[in-house]
This record gives sequence, C-alpha cells and structure tokens, in this order.
Amino acid sequence: MEVRTRTVHILGVTAHPTAPWATQQARQFLWRLGDRAREFIHLIRDRDAKFTAAFDAVCASEGTTVVKIPPRSPNCNPHAERFIRSAREECTDRVLLLDRGHAEKSLHDYAHHFNSHRPHQGSNQLAPNDDPNVIPLPTVRTERRQAVAGFINEYHPAS
Repeated sequence: MEVRTRTVHILGVTAHPTAPWATQQARQFLWRLGDRAREFIHLIRDRDAKFTAAFDAVCASEGTTVVKIPPRSPNCNPHAERFIRSAREECTDRVLLLDRGHAEKSLHDYAHHFNSHRPHQGSNQLAPNDDPNVIPLPTVRTERRQAVAGFINEYHPAS
C-alpha cells in the first residue's frame, strides 16, 4: 500500500508463502513500476521470516530503504493493517475461495474497488484514484453495479 495515496497493489496470492516467493513478488512489482519505483523512499514491513536479506536487497537496489516495525506492533503499520481487515471482512470472509486463481481474482477485484470507489476518511472521503480537483455534481439518477463477486455495491451516475 502506498501510504500517501492509500493505493493498494496486490502482488500475488499463494496458500504457502516462502522467502523466495516473497522476494520474487518484490522483483516483479518493481519491474511493473518501472521508473516510478524510484519514487518510493521507504518500505515498511513486519518481521516475518519470509522477508529475508534477499527481499531487502531487491528493494535497496531501487534506492528504497526497508524499515522494520517493532515486534508485535501492528499499530506501527496501521494503513496496511486496516486494508487487511477490510479485505477480510468485505471480501474473503464472505466467499468460499475455490483455488488460487479464484482468490487472486477476488482480491484484485477488491483492490480495484478499494482504489477506485471506496471512500477514505483520511483523504476527504475520496478514493485513492479520485482526482481531488474535480467537484462532483449531483446526479438525477443513480445506477447500482455489483462488485467483488456481488458482495459490494458500487453506485454510479446512470448513463
């Protein structure tokens, strides 16, 4: 999660994460970001054993400083903890996930909803991808669309 914008990136899904898997996910994420990877100054992470020196080295190769939160201190990374809680309550706890592909699609759908539609208190009730310079005009008619396998409703102006 980008703390400044609250934008969430789903890197990968697996039932049994390992240190090499986490390191590969970091490599792929930095590759996807391209030149934008240099904008990230710090990476805040917990002290899980799957985050090894190799993981830290991948981040350091792009000039990102890895900051470890103190042991048993989830309040030191509240934005990520809140996203995980929201994703569980609003998405994964409400559906029987069939396989890795189903879990990945559900989480990607939820991340899209979180980044594009879900209002955030810390950003003046705007979603991370909303333009703060645009003033929404009241609409006459609203259309409801289901998202995240029908568990969440999104409301848009009717066309």
